[in-house]
Amino acid sequence: MTNDTQITLTVPDHVDMASIVGPQDSVLHTIQKAYSARITVRGNTVTIKGDTLEVQSLATLFGDLIKVSGSGDVPTVDYVQHAIDLLRMGEFSPTALREDILLTYRGRAIRPKTAGQKRYVDAIRDNTVTFAIGPAGTGKTYLAMAMAVAALKRKEVNRVILTRPIVEAGENLGFLPGTLTEKVDPYIRPLYDALFDMTDAGAAADLLETGVIEIAPLAFMRGRTFNDSFIILDEAQNTSPEQMKMFLTRLGFNSKMVVTGDVTQVDMPGGRSGLRHARAVLEHVDDIAFCDLSGKDVVRHSLVARIVDAYEHAETTRSKKHTEGE
Repeated sequence: MTNDTQITLTVPDHVDMASIVGPQDSVLHTIQKAYSARITVRGNTVTIKGDTLEVQSLATLFGDLIKVSGSGDVPTVDYVQHAIDLLRMGEFSPTALREDILLTYRGRAIRPKTAGQKRYVDAIRDNTVTFAIGPAGTGKTYLAMAMAVAALKRKEVNRVILTRPIVEAGENLGFLPGTLTEKVDPYIRPLYDALFDMTDAGAAADLLETGVIEIAPLAFMRGRTFNDSFIILDEAQNTSPEQMKMFLTRLGFNSKMVVTGDVTQVDMPGGRSGLRHARAVLEHVDDIAFCDLSGKDVVRHSLVARIVDAYEHAETTRSKKHTEGE
């Protein structure tokens, strides 16, 4: 006797079925590989038969794909893979992420795309200080920047402060040609790139010129207090514990801080990282959140996620061998 459940979904006439199944049925094949339930597509119907929980999950997934396609977007294999991961974790639905729009620029919506990213932006909303720790491509800086620009547009803050440490500060920096601004520009250029990706270049230039948005090396933060501000510290793994304490104590009234970094990419002499130290000291302090992002939260080219996973696996294997050898 079988306990299989079967449902049939009808795709509205205005929705292109080809966009739902993907080029050469690539999206459909991705879904079929992830589930054991039988999926049959005929005309404008999708029939799903199998285990009740799988059928329910697939019904939710296809319902989301119908909404995405109906809105004019085209679901990609990466989008579907993230959606499947969300449904399996049961923490957020794909719809919840799609509807969480942080900022819209030139018709393009910036939103969290993974469960980890959703937890991250929610943590920023709910806490005064948020730490985001994870590898490249997980959206740590980009999402923080979007939250900052959105807060500025809503007039929740009066200023946005973007900073990052310059590991080479001191003797090496002094020997570089040009003015101080020209010397530090290569190190803070990624912050400019993120800003210009979500704000009109002319408007951004005006905001920078008037100081409403300030991008500066971490050393420039000493002795200052930021009220009514959204402050982002990028590449925080390359701060010393003293620098991290200095930065965090710049916090003023009605302000938020976001600290981002990757503890596997520490360039500090001796590996002494202010980001690691901050977690050990502050992890249980109220109104401070720590969010861990992983290869599953990489939203760049799908190969980047596989590269991150491979390095994480290699590091885990190396640490295990080192422990066994002791």
